[in-house]
Amino acid sequence: MRSSHPKKTRDRALAVRRVPLGSETERKDKDKDSQERAFLVGIDVRTRGRGARGTVTAQAQAARNAASSALASDVKPQTSGLSAGQSTGKATTNKPSIPEFDAEESMAELRTLAGSAGAKVVGEILQRRDRPDPATLIGAGKLEEIAGAAASVNADLLLFDHDLTASQQRNIEKIVHRRVIDRTQLILDIFARHARTREGQLQVELAQLQYMLPRLAGRGVEMSQLGGGIGTRGPGETQLETDRRKIARRVRHVEQQLENVRRIRAQQRQRRESAPVATVALVGYTNAGKSTLFNALTRATVLASPRMFATLDPTIRAVVLPSKRKVLLSDTVGFIRSLPHTLVSAFRATLEEVQRASLILHVSDASSRLSAEQDAQVEIVLKELDADKKPRLRVMNKVDLLDGEVAESLMNDALRDDSNTVYVSAAEGTGLTRLLERIDAMIEEDRVSRVHLRVPQKEGKTLAMLEAKARIYSRTYKDGAVDLEAEAPESVVRRVREFIRN
Repeated sequence: MRSSHPKKTRDRALAVRRVPLGSETERKDKDKDSQERAFLVGIDVRTRGRGARGTVTAQAQAARNAASSALASDVKPQTSGLSAGQSTGKATTNKPSIPEFDAEESMAELRTLAGSAGAKVVGEILQRRDRPDPATLIGAGKLEEIAGAAASVNADLLLFDHDLTASQQRNIEKIVHRRVIDRTQLILDIFARHARTREGQLQVELAQLQYMLPRLAGRGVEMSQLGGGIGTRGPGETQLETDRRKIARRVRHVEQQLENVRRIRAQQRQRRESAPVATVALVGYTNAGKSTLFNALTRATVLASPRMFATLDPTIRAVVLPSKRKVLLSDTVGFIRSLPHTLVSAFRATLEEVQRASLILHVSDASSRLSAEQDAQVEIVLKELDADKKPRLRVMNKVDLLDGEVAESLMNDALRDDSNTVYVSAAEGTGLTRLLERIDAMIEEDRVSRVHLRVPQKEGKTLAMLEAKARIYSRTYKDGAVDLEAEAPESVVRRVREFIRN
């Protein structure tokens, strides 16, 4: 007689957050009613011999090195004081100083991330340690204190400003008796909330599955042998192996669907590239104002929100430059410090627009003290995408938040030295004309040249085309013809070559 066994539930191990359905208003109302209460936990690791500030991680050091080399030529340091060379008596360099994220600023960013995820922050705590605890990250004694604090404010979950191993997460949950979410899980959840297109949803699901797969081991009784009791033992696979197989199968299915997305995008890109139209990609730290700038330049209505990662799905619109050439402007997902590698891998279908762009507009928040450090994090992602050698124009946004005299001085400096930095305020429309001129000067596709034309007046279509697609400097009517001094793209010059006069 075949024995039956209760089906073991594994909702928590296999749960993947789905994008909420319904209108934006309905979703906001639902979020408001079911808003979770979050308690934030941060850790500031201090190493002896390095002073009060935390350990310099390999990624942070790589960020500063990348930013120093990228910013030395065209970004002035935003902090005053001695450089590292001056403080030690060594020869000084021209590289700008790169401020680090300190623990308080990192917690402030976590606070913003929590708000973007729809959580209500009801408390927070920051612990300073000489080294992380391998079992619980912050130590069992501190966890007991946090458990009491979280209970006193009726918190639903704990958000850690740090990545946790699977064993650390389990150990913490045993002590605090609440759900525990690390930084990467939080970012993945925000991406799931904001993905709207099928492509975005697939990319988020792939990142979630890749994050979940190595964390299935040791989740407790639900991962035990499938069989149980006398007469049922055998070489059957464990529940863990079953879960891994199911997730691996789903990963392959999602990757296949994303490959179809990449193929369609490649075909669309080929059609665009068959015409002499350049693509300009907006990149930058999350909440730097990329979507606001995109809307200001294209008059589009892309969602511009102060919440992090409001833009996940790429949008492409045409922009007419002062030379009357057209370029395609692409708005992309924002980057962030310690961006999960699974997200970079999963979003390659979207980020291919950056790889194939003729020019990258690197948008920075000019009002942030940490804009140089944020730029450094963007450099890391661009290098991972093999896009760090692309022609680039740095756009310092949000100058309206600076002191009036400081903003005016910065913009005047940029005008005088003709550097690859432009200061703008996308919200107020300041500096956009200068930005379009700089883009026009840096785009190589369909180069502009000055020509002298004599077009018969009966060629109405040709004259209308020149009026629409060329900059006309002079116009003279003589003997049934029109003498024109114009500046036109190469694609237009080829169409009117028969009317060119020396």
